[in-house]
Formats: sequence, structure tokens, C-alpha cells
Amino acid sequence: MRTYFVTYQLKTINKYISHRKGEVKIGEKFKFVEGKSPLEEEIKASKSKYVIFGIPEDYGVQANHGRPGAVSAWEATLRSLLNVQQNSYNKGGKILLLGHFDFSNEAANINFSEPELPKKLQSVINRIDKEVTYLVNVIVSNGKIPIVIGGGHNNAYGIIKGCALAHAKPVNVINIDAHTDFRTTDLRHSGNGFSYAFDEGFLNKYFIFGLHENYTSKEIFNKLDDEDERIQYNTLESIAIRRERDLAGEADRALSFVQDEHFGLEIDCDAIINIPSSAMTPSGLAVNDTRYLTHKFSRNENIQYLHICEAAPDSDKKSDMILVGKLISYLITDFIKK
Repeated sequence: MRTYFVTYQLKTINKYISHRKGEVKIGEKFKFVEGKSPLEEEIKASKSKYVIFGIPEDYGVQANHGRPGAVSAWEATLRSLLNVQQNSYNKGGKILLLGHFDFSNEAANINFSEPELPKKLQSVINRIDKEVTYLVNVIVSNGKIPIVIGGGHNNAYGIIKGCALAHAKPVNVINIDAHTDFRTTDLRHSGNGFSYAFDEGFLNKYFIFGLHENYTSKEIFNKLDDEDERIQYNTLESIAIRRERDLAGEADRALSFVQDEHFGLEIDCDAIINIPSSAMTPSGLAVNDTRYLTHKFSRNENIQYLHICEAAPDSDKKSDMILVGKLISYLITDFIKK
């Protein structure tokens, strides 16, 4: 794993911290691995409850014909998260900032303009799956909670598989998303991480929160309804437009569906209104509603991980990087506050 993983120390990320007299930022209080022992041993020895790492890639998104840019979300997050104030609400010592994956060499010889790009990207995505599965397995096996910042939603597969292997049984998932990512299991990409995990026995119960009716096919709806004992969902329109369902009530329903077993929380930024993402939307969940859901679900004792993905800021646009960085930082701090 060391081949693909870049570990951090304070000196690595200090350039991102805005030091001010009289203030302490949580980035100054984060814990880091020393790099003197195998990574697995350092994770085990850490006393931090949460382990944060990034997967800056958009290979899975591009294999799904999506808008690239998810590769930049990790840096945007670092620049914001490290500068959150250390205070009675935010305590950096609870966090082990591990580092990030770098799979760029795996894709060095790929022509991203060729028609057969999805097929050409399979070896890269399969490698990502393997490495993410292993690292999440190590983190969860040692009683810690991974917070994973992507990257594409293809990485849900490796995270779910890693958790399931750590517990030696399938896990449940709540996915706040405009899409099901439950497409056919032919080629691996960002649109079928959950169907792969479901078919291979790593995902048990699956709740999709805020599904968009305009972008879900009849075939997918039929597939979900055929598996109604293990898959449930609500739609954005039923909550926010027709007001048939109440957000708080739906949060309780989702939690009731998954909380009997270990479960993970997925947040796809495509679900949130006006956030630069691989499928940016003018109609979606409000940021504060997403924060509320994150806080509520994270309070449950069976929560296993947080995965935030598909944010795709333009790295050349300062406004994009600030917006995405602040959004993801809010969601992370909402997740870890007790």
C-alpha cells in the first residue's frame, strides 16, 4: 500500500494553515503517523477515534462519462479543514490525518480522449478498489472510524468491502445522493459501486436519501422495488417539492432501516444544491439539511464511516475551492462533534 499512499506529518500540511496570534487551528492539533513503523501498526497504536484520508481521483467518474474535477476536492478540503478553530466544539486531537492516495502513475499512459476510455480505466479503478478496501479494513479492524474524502463514488465499493471484511459480515449504508449508483455490473465506474457491493455480498441494507425522480430510470426503480426488503429510498421531490414526506421523519425512517447493524454514511455532493460536482444541480438538498442529516446519523453507535464524494471544484477557480472546502469541512466537523 505504501506504493500508492502518501502519509502526512505536521510539516507536510503546515503550509495550508493560516497562523494567527491568539488562535489555534484544529490542524495544529491533528495527530499524524511518524513513518517509522508499518502504517498498519501506527494506525493501531493511534489513540484518535477518527482517521481521515483522501482519494484525489476522478477515474471512476470519467469511466461513467461524468464531469471531471473530483480530483481537486481533497486539496480544497485540506485548505479549509485545517483552519477550523480549535475550541470546545472542535477538538483536533480526535483526528488522525493519515494522508492521501496517489494513483496518477497507474493512469500515466492512458489517452483520456479516446472512445474506449471506460475500458482503458478498468485496471486503474480495480487497483483503487483493492487499495481502498485494504486501508479501510485496517482502520475499522482497529476500532476506528474512517472519514474518506474523494474522488468519485466508485470508491464506495472499496469502503463498504473493507468494512464488511473487518466485521466478517455485510454492512448497511445510508447514501445521501441524487442517484442510486446501482447500475449494471459490467464495467466498474462511479455509477455502480453499490450494485457491485450488493451483488458480492458486502452490502446488506441500502437506503438512498434524496433520489432525483428525473434522473432515475424506470429499470432502476423496478430493481429497487424488487429488493424492497433490503433497499429503500425517498425522493427529493417527495420531501422538498410535493411535501409528502418530512425531512426529520425520513431521517428517522432511514436510521430505523439500517441501525440494527453496522452502517456507513455516504454523501454525494451531487445531491446538494449548487455545489460544484460531477453532476451539479440547481435543485437539491440544502446545505443545512445535509448538515442536519450528517449530525443525526453520526450520533448512532453503529456508525462505521463517513464518505464524501463527487465534489468537483475547478482548481483554477478560488471561489470553487473555497466553497467545496468549507462545505466538506462543515460536514466533517458535524460528523465528529458529540
